[in-house]
Amino acid sequence: MAESIKVDKILEKLSTTNSADKELVIRAFEFAKKAHEGQVRYSGEPYVNHLAHVARMLAEIGMEAHTVAAGLLHDTIEDTNVTSEELQKEFGDEIFFLVQGVTKLGSVRYYGSDRHNESLRKLFVATSQDIRVLIIKLIDRLHNMQTLQYVPKEKQLRIARETLEIYVPVTHRLGMGRIRKELEDLAFPYVYPDEYTKVFNLTRHIIKKSEEDLEKSRKSLQKKLAESGILNFHTSFRSKGTYSLYQKLKRREWDMDKVYDFLAIRIVVSSIEECYRVLGIVHEHWRPLPKRVKDYIAFPKPNGYQSLHTTVITPHRNILEIQIRTEAMHRDAEYGIASHVMY
Repeated sequence: MAESIKVDKILEKLSTTNSADKELVIRAFEFAKKAHEGQVRYSGEPYVNHLAHVARMLAEIGMEAHTVAAGLLHDTIEDTNVTSEELQKEFGDEIFFLVQGVTKLGSVRYYGSDRHNESLRKLFVATSQDIRVLIIKLIDRLHNMQTLQYVPKEKQLRIARETLEIYVPVTHRLGMGRIRKELEDLAFPYVYPDEYTKVFNLTRHIIKKSEEDLEKSRKSLQKKLAESGILNFHTSFRSKGTYSLYQKLKRREWDMDKVYDFLAIRIVVSSIEECYRVLGIVHEHWRPLPKRVKDYIAFPKPNGYQSLHTTVITPHRNILEIQIRTEAMHRDAEYGIASHVMY
């Protein structure tokens, strides 16, 4: 069962310290708690827990107080006795508009053909006159996927397939890389269980063996950057998402030796100039693979993604993708259009 979230856990993620904003979120939390009193999820937990998780995730990705409040109230019109008039009177036009928008998106149904899916994706974007409506709906779906194991078996496949075919392409178009990856990896084992098991068995030994080497490589790189005068940076490493890896393996005859970006180290620096400096330092430190340098800073991807990518071989014989970007590029890569809503 998911942890129970109190309102202070939402408030601590809010990007604002404004007391009026905090008061609004507290009021929305208490209103939602009362409206959904007695309602439980399939897991047996109080329904308000779901709303609190959605609100906290919205705050985490930088959404302002009105959107977070709407996240708390997004099922009020559809699932409780609260009327539209009551909600509008209590919280004003803006929050009412957002909640009403999410309610309308909830009535869009998935039926399964490719042509229909494309129409549905377009309808999704068109129905959402305010991009915040779409973001609330995507985060709502993310938490529903995180708790899909509690849903009756006969509903799991439909929800997971709908996630892969409708929600994932929308997050991709909005540049929300982190949300997209999580939705894909949560849906994958339900939609393609055999393929998921195959990918899992193919990679579990590699991940276990590589983690220690990756940490050594990361520390070695950090030392080299500091010695070269790059001081304001941070690094992290990741393995490729299971669904994304599955898509690539299908194109590579299921040969892991042909996948060069399974393991990656990410370097986040202060400026574009430093991105290019770091690229030179990386190539001096480790041998790059030919024709594997990609400059998505000068030539961004269609969804706005920006970063420098290069593939190198470390002394531990690991093939690593190195991603170099600024803080703003990193925020955009993780949350896409959501990171611009505040502005």
